[in-house]
Amino acid sequence: MSKRRHAKEKADKAAAAAAAGADDDKRSEGAQESTPAQTFNSYQCTGNVEADFPALCALLSMGSTPLVRQVACSSASPASQAVEIAVPCKRAMKNLWWKQRLRVELESDDPLSAKSIRISGWKIDEQMTKVLQKILPSLINLQSLHFWQADLTDKMVASLLKTVSVCSNLRILALEGNPLPDESYHCILSAKSVLTEVSLRNNQIDDNAALAIGSAISTTRTSNKNLLSLCLAFNCIGDEGAAHIAKGLRFNRSLLFLSLAHNLIGDSGAAHLAEVLGEFALTHEEVVERRKLLLEKQSSCPDSEPAYTDKPTSVPSSVSTVSVSKADKKGTPKKKSQGGAKKREKPASKEKTKRVSQVESKCDEEKQPEVEVVKIGNPLLDPPQKRDGQLFLPGNKILAYLNLAGNRITEKSLPLFLTSLEMQGEKGGLLHLCLQVAGLHHVTADITAAFQSLSQRNCFPSECESHDKIQELLTPKLEKEPWKPIPVTNPV
Repeated sequence: MSKRRHAKEKADKAAAAAAAGADDDKRSEGAQESTPAQTFNSYQCTGNVEADFPALCALLSMGSTPLVRQVACSSASPASQAVEIAVPCKRAMKNLWWKQRLRVELESDDPLSAKSIRISGWKIDEQMTKVLQKILPSLINLQSLHFWQADLTDKMVASLLKTVSVCSNLRILALEGNPLPDESYHCILSAKSVLTEVSLRNNQIDDNAALAIGSAISTTRTSNKNLLSLCLAFNCIGDEGAAHIAKGLRFNRSLLFLSLAHNLIGDSGAAHLAEVLGEFALTHEEVVERRKLLLEKQSSCPDSEPAYTDKPTSVPSSVSTVSVSKADKKGTPKKKSQGGAKKREKPASKEKTKRVSQVESKCDEEKQPEVEVVKIGNPLLDPPQKRDGQLFLPGNKILAYLNLAGNRITEKSLPLFLTSLEMQGEKGGLLHLCLQVAGLHHVTADITAAFQSLSQRNCFPSECESHDKIQELLTPKLEKEPWKPIPVTNPV
């Protein structure tokens, strides 16, 4: 009997366990049915690239994906940065260019503090572009984005630019070693762009692309007011392209750093660049456009004085100052209140206190200094100078660094630069003009040696009289201003 009872109890336990397992299976199936499978569009990025990148690639069923490498932020000295700008590290390029990896530079030890993303040496397709468009907006600390030989197309660049515009802190973009079939580099430099530093090195940019780039920098109507640094080194820009870039500099008053090193620029292109630094004559089209702008300005403000005057003024018309006083806005209600106070009877103590406080506040407003509001307008409306039947405008005195090393410039065009620099005077204007290694004599000897191999293509001797005079003019300015390397991203 005991054996039968024991067997029965064992069978009952097994049946109960089976029933419980069936219930668990049903519950799990119900949970799976209630929770749908995660998709690419529903995925919520956490801001950790090391976790989000492989997860998004897996949701798109991508095969082999590059590894993510996160490194801490490295601070390099200005001297070492200048060497990296001038001479790309061949050893680093040899060891790293072929490795498929996504290098993420962190601002701190926190994996959510991605400061820079660098993609080097591997092809990016449309699926990978979707992954980047999904990740980038979640990186609130991201400041720079670098592509080196990524084989991007014009369509992919246009898609990435839309994403860049919604990234709150992303201001640096490097697209290097990546020739675009349609040469739509000007889209990166449009007037609506929020980027402050752009590097387009080694992209086989020719004169046709330089035409669109020059128009993106500025025209008589529009101008990129956010761009501070532009690198166009190691391209195929000739004299015609340099003329287009110079035309873009005529009415741009924000660009500080421009590198046209290692292109095909000769004396003709250098002459256009030198002309824009000093006073330049307006063309017929620019004179017509200036008159249209003056008419528009006068029609919008009919009560204002005429914008065009032959008398010299201390303030350019492109920078108009308007004095605003709070007391002027409110008129002169003080006299009325005084008159009314004489006719009225003596008010109660509370009303008297309130009126006294109001009068004191009005007096304080009258004592406040006038507020000067500065508005930056179109440089085409600056006061001109009339000479020989032409209108001359002041040259571009905002551009501080110009690199023309490694081109085809001869001694013939150097006096043109010298004349323009003399027009600029001691205040403002160009601080650094790199034509040969002598232009960097104020830096250390190691950097000078590094630039020596890059500046031998310019066809004039280092001991050139015009070149020495140029350096004599620039040296006092460089001593007053702290020397800063051109803020161009590293090639790898």
